[in-house]
Amino acid sequence: MSSPILEAIFKRRSIREYTDKDVTTEHLHKIIEAGIWAPSGLNNQPWRFVTIKDQKTRNQLAAQTKYGHIINAAPALIAVYLDQTAMYNNTKDHQAAGACIENMLLASEALGLGAVWLGQILQKKEEVNTLLDLNNDLDLMAIVAIGHPAHHDQQSQRKPLRDFILKEL
Repeated sequence: MSSPILEAIFKRRSIREYTDKDVTTEHLHKIIEAGIWAPSGLNNQPWRFVTIKDQKTRNQLAAQTKYGHIINAAPALIAVYLDQTAMYNNTKDHQAAGACIENMLLASEALGLGAVWLGQILQKKEEVNTLLDLNNDLDLMAIVAIGHPAHHDQQSQRKPLRDFILKEL
């Protein structure tokens, strides 16, 4: 069975090394648009985004995580937030944020870009909000680093399907 969606899912890798080539605003907007088409409970769409291409801001964000080298290397970042004033169920809204981010990663792949979901920076949520001049009603979910892949040799593997299926009734 051939499907562009399945191909993107199986081909996608976390890309951490990029060329110096710019990521266009149009591409960033297309990636965000893919994110906002993720499912959310009651279709509340609680996600919000900050696009970051400015080198000074990227340097400041890089200082907030042990993965700063990835942030500094990426020509573009998207900070993904949940707007707590738009949320209605903590668990469901956090699940929706994960679906949103995955859509963004798949859109990056489809556009010929590379991306990685960075979560360790969440330990410095308040500092990131201060750097980005955002209030604490916005809850940082991830920074997605995006760029043109420096190479395409990333390998990955998964355990066999049988290791995950508990029962088939």
